[in-house]
Amino acid sequence: MSKKLKLYYNPMVQWFSNYLTYTLLNLQAKTHLADTVNFFIYDSIKIFSLLFIITLLMGVVRIYLPIQKMRDLLVSKRWFGADYLLAALFGAITPFCSCSSIPLFIGFLGARIPLGITFAFLITSPLVNEVALALFIGLFGWKVTVVYALSGILLGMVGGYVLGKLKLERYVEEYIWQTKINESAVTTGQAKNILRQVVREALGIIKKVALYILIGVALGALIHGYVPTGYFEQYLSANNLFAVPIAVVLAVPLYSNATGVIPIIQALVAKGIPLGTALAFMMATVGLSLPEALILKKVMKWQLLAAFFGVVTVSIIGLGYLFNIILPRLI
Repeated sequence: MSKKLKLYYNPMVQWFSNYLTYTLLNLQAKTHLADTVNFFIYDSIKIFSLLFIITLLMGVVRIYLPIQKMRDLLVSKRWFGADYLLAALFGAITPFCSCSSIPLFIGFLGARIPLGITFAFLITSPLVNEVALALFIGLFGWKVTVVYALSGILLGMVGGYVLGKLKLERYVEEYIWQTKINESAVTTGQAKNILRQVVREALGIIKKVALYILIGVALGALIHGYVPTGYFEQYLSANNLFAVPIAVVLAVPLYSNATGVIPIIQALVAKGIPLGTALAFMMATVGLSLPEALILKKVMKWQLLAAFFGVVTVSIIGLGYLFNIILPRLI
């Protein structure tokens, strides 16, 4: 979604959420219940609209663009790792949260792009985006920003490569592989039929994952509304050797995009929590959310979901310890 469109879209959705919460439901502002309901309405509208738009666009891409050439580009073996790098870079330039990245993940699999390369996109997309990096530069300087951005891209590449080598394609739900790819050119006379087909596919996917989206957003809304802001600080002190894995585990139930969690990271660092621990907390919040897991459960079987979460969790914990070693020397 472009920045210009966001200027109109986000305030409009927020206004509608506020109207339903505070006018129609008559909930008192700044209460736990009101914050929970408002968050649930806002994020449900945002995710469902993004899901429909992105799934629709991916359907058009599959029909109109030469999918075989896209696939060939992403699986090119001319340079080792180039396919994973391209997927991770594409993830870095798409400003989506973990849940909003899932429609593109589904579209890539439907286009028969290899699972590991597709995971490289899914891992990187929520971790790195231009808005988050701009905020990072202002808060922590360009050196920390560069280290974080490169680490997020590298995490996507390595995580995708490992998951690809595990050969877990059999654990993707069958309906994902049943998406039909049309490689032929499209004539003007076919446009109406193609539009119907694309809309039907998009609505079909939404129908399959809708309940999981609502459950995931509801969980995120409850945490947003009822978990105190400073609840986690007591567990993440610099003196705790296990602060990094604790930060990652505590972050998993949370639900936010990179932009939304950066102010929390700033507050944690200001209270004396090591920057590396705070960044590991951020990466886990945006890349390993429980709402994302609930939605992905409709796309993949638990074996693949467990492998995905396991690989990314271990990688983020390793990066957290590494950040705590190198970042103090850069600040």
